[in-house]
Amino acid sequence: MAALVNIRRDVTDPFYRYKMERLQTKIEGKGNGIKTVVVNLSNVAQQLARPGAYLIKYFGFELGAQTNLNPPDDRWIINGAHEASKLQELLDGFIAKFVLCKKCKNPETVVNVKDGRILLDCKACGQRTDVDLRLKLSGFILKNNVTKKTKKDKAERRAARNAKQQQQNGKNVGAEDGSGDDNGSEQASPIDKDNAADSDDDALTRKIKAEAQTLETRATEREVRDDEWAVDMSAEAVRARAQQLPGEFRSKLSLNGDEEEEEGEGGGSTVYDQLGDWIQEQANKEGIDKVDDIAIYLKAKELGIEAKHRTVLVLAQTLFNENITQQISKRAPLLKKIISSERHEKALLGGTERLIGTLGKEHPEMFDKIVKILQLYYHYDLISEEVVTKWGTKASKKYVDLATSKKVRKAAEPFLKWLAEAEEEESSEEEDE
Repeated sequence: MAALVNIRRDVTDPFYRYKMERLQTKIEGKGNGIKTVVVNLSNVAQQLARPGAYLIKYFGFELGAQTNLNPPDDRWIINGAHEASKLQELLDGFIAKFVLCKKCKNPETVVNVKDGRILLDCKACGQRTDVDLRLKLSGFILKNNVTKKTKKDKAERRAARNAKQQQQNGKNVGAEDGSGDDNGSEQASPIDKDNAADSDDDALTRKIKAEAQTLETRATEREVRDDEWAVDMSAEAVRARAQQLPGEFRSKLSLNGDEEEEEGEGGGSTVYDQLGDWIQEQANKEGIDKVDDIAIYLKAKELGIEAKHRTVLVLAQTLFNENITQQISKRAPLLKKIISSERHEKALLGGTERLIGTLGKEHPEMFDKIVKILQLYYHYDLISEEVVTKWGTKASKKYVDLATSKKVRKAAEPFLKWLAEAEEEESSEEEDE
């Protein structure tokens, strides 16, 4: 058994009642395949009354490393080599943020998620305190809790329906055998009344589902009818109509029509071209790493594009060079401020794809960096699992030629595989529960 330490390591009292095992690690592999196995993470998690997935995910966020979730063989893994002492220090941060009561500093707390809030319910002093939702792990806890609850509710409802059906079948068989009471159905027992109520509930549920299906069918029919009268808003159609406009209007459409032109490849000099040219001018004067984020944002705001997804496309191609893996952490706050939707995330991936394709001509090793780049984007919440997974399923010639697009996605496969396996493990764990 590992040596015990105080859960609050700032408390030196040897008789402090709250203890946990000191983390034990084992480093395996070498080169790019090196990894750290946290041998006793399950025990430590149990002593903190928190799921092991919370701890390993917290380590992953803090270290910017890939981790596994809920492994069946209890081998909790963090990619890379990490000393036990370093992980122990990170664990102190986890305890302070997600375990200790904010009032009495006691670790006897229970995590409750309600209405988009994470509450620490202290069983020692009764205080209920909020966990900071800006923390990366907070997002994971909220998402994990919602998914888990939904699947559990479905399983419970399904089991309840099966039990009611079996009970109803048993009652029908009894009636056919003449084993019911002499008064037939005129004198129903309290149990029969409950069963009838349950059947009514099932009937109501079926009726609601049928009505919902009817509404969906009607909505689909409406969409079809609307489509018959809709104007063709494809990129090609929009460009064709733009060319038929007078020059002054065509210029305005080119400047402000980023919603129509997905890639920002309109003719002439657009506001996005102006932003890109300005950033490159500053980079030529000062160096790309010294261009100020605030100045970039103010320039984008001056051009009226600080919230546009195509702005992200420009930034991905102008703020980074062959040292992108060292530059992402510095630029993450600026990108985070602008990225606000899936469309923005797709633009970031598209711009990065184009950057790698361009730099890869002189620096072939750029393709090998895509896994680290995606990992950092994911770590800083610049891309979501859903968007990057969908991006990785099919090559596209939207930003680069098809051959380059396939090459980028091929190089990204280790990251995409890790995401898929992590999601499968989460789903498996939730279904088992």
